[in-house]
Amino acid sequence: MLIKVFGSAVFGVDATTITVEVNIDKGIAYHLVGLPDNAIKESSYRISAALKNNGYSLPGKKITINMAPADLRKEGSAYDLTIAMGVLAASGQINADDLEKYIIMGELSLDGGLQPIRGALPIAVKAREEGFKGFILPAQNAKEAAIVNDLNVYGVENIKDVIDFFEKKISLQPLVIDTRKEFYNNIEHPEFDFADVKGQETIKRCMEIAAAGGHNIILIGPPGSGKTMLAKRLPTILPPMTLKEALETTKIHSVVGKIRENHGLMSQRPFRSPHHTISDVALVGGGTYPQPGEISLSHNGVLFLDELPEFKRSVLEVMRQPLEDREVTISRAKFTVTYPSSFMLVASMNPSPNGYFIDADSPVTTSPYEMQRYMSKISGPLLDRIDIHIEVQPVPFEKLSEERKGEPSRVIRKRVTKAREYQSERFKDLNNIHYNAQMGVKQIRKFCNLDSDSKDLLKNAMDRLGLSARAYDRILKVARTIADLENNEKIKPDHIAEAIQYRSLDREGWLG
Repeated sequence: MLIKVFGSAVFGVDATTITVEVNIDKGIAYHLVGLPDNAIKESSYRISAALKNNGYSLPGKKITINMAPADLRKEGSAYDLTIAMGVLAASGQINADDLEKYIIMGELSLDGGLQPIRGALPIAVKAREEGFKGFILPAQNAKEAAIVNDLNVYGVENIKDVIDFFEKKISLQPLVIDTRKEFYNNIEHPEFDFADVKGQETIKRCMEIAAAGGHNIILIGPPGSGKTMLAKRLPTILPPMTLKEALETTKIHSVVGKIRENHGLMSQRPFRSPHHTISDVALVGGGTYPQPGEISLSHNGVLFLDELPEFKRSVLEVMRQPLEDREVTISRAKFTVTYPSSFMLVASMNPSPNGYFIDADSPVTTSPYEMQRYMSKISGPLLDRIDIHIEVQPVPFEKLSEERKGEPSRVIRKRVTKAREYQSERFKDLNNIHYNAQMGVKQIRKFCNLDSDSKDLLKNAMDRLGLSARAYDRILKVARTIADLENNEKIKPDHIAEAIQYRSLDREGWLG
């Protein structure tokens, strides 16, 4: 008897429906075809034990299972439940009338319990697109899949529940979630807050400008000056995610199984902080079976690279293209996948190998040559993609011991959100530009016009401070954001003056 059951495979951030055809005939054999990986090939042992422990059995006949399309590589243990239900239906052990109306996915334990799967959200999206009645999956993933409306999502604990559901012995209740209500309820409860940061008012201002314009930023300062603390709080002042952004972000995290159990839509912007020993594949994504990397997991959020010069140069160089294109494409011989990677890069570094600036109060001295060699670990093209460079000084005791709290993140976020609204209106006719950091040369010339006083100030600064040519456009973009924060349509000299301060690494003689 031939039976068809439907599962799904995830490639990139999208799902493809997989038809699992189970045919039982005379003889004794077990054939599993359709390019399954080892995890799927081993499923027969899990399925046999799970069925036996729940009063059913793997029939002693010739079982042929085809996973179509047969030329598409399938991987993972999530097809256990799909294959098991197909075998039971094909052998006549259960009623199969409604089996083809559902997507069925789940990894089986030997007692028949279901383990969580990856990619539940993109699978649910595809199931709705193709008109399936429902999606049966492990209970741990049900909340994640239930984000998709107009699809019945059934979270189950054991294969026995699935069998009894199709046998009409029990009725499963679909999980219903008000996605918008849940999203807006959780959006205003960040874990960190800028109110916890003592002192560092200049750096907070700099972080506010970076958030308002979507600018990449690098913090340069000695150990203990608060670089990591400030970076962790940057997502709390970014504009709240839209529902569309939240769905995009949740989809990527779903693919790699990063959604916490019994959690649905992500409402907070992601913050990723990989260790400096990370490989280039782990950062940008890839592998034999491509998976999103850290830059894609940071999509719509912040990627924090602590101690930037300690990262391998090859790792940093692979970020250059994603920083420009806001997406990363991974090519293999038989297929190509594209992951979104629109993130804010926040980097931090010590000013020298010993960790301190060159000054009389430094506990350790470093020669200019040693500093030059240390700084050369970061390429010019990568620094070219970082709009703001700011020096972070240690906080004095008087500030640390103050009882008064700083300005909370929610207040700063209001100003940032307002500035972003101005930018959205400015770039409404441009498809790929939404905030100032994304402006190209053409847009800079159009939207960053300077009066004669501002031009003179910028010219003098570039001459006297020895600013490089690449600093010119960056200064204009940052000045444009400062003007937006003050609700000024025109860029004024004081906006230019402030923006010039944020190009530390471009100054001649900065290294001593």
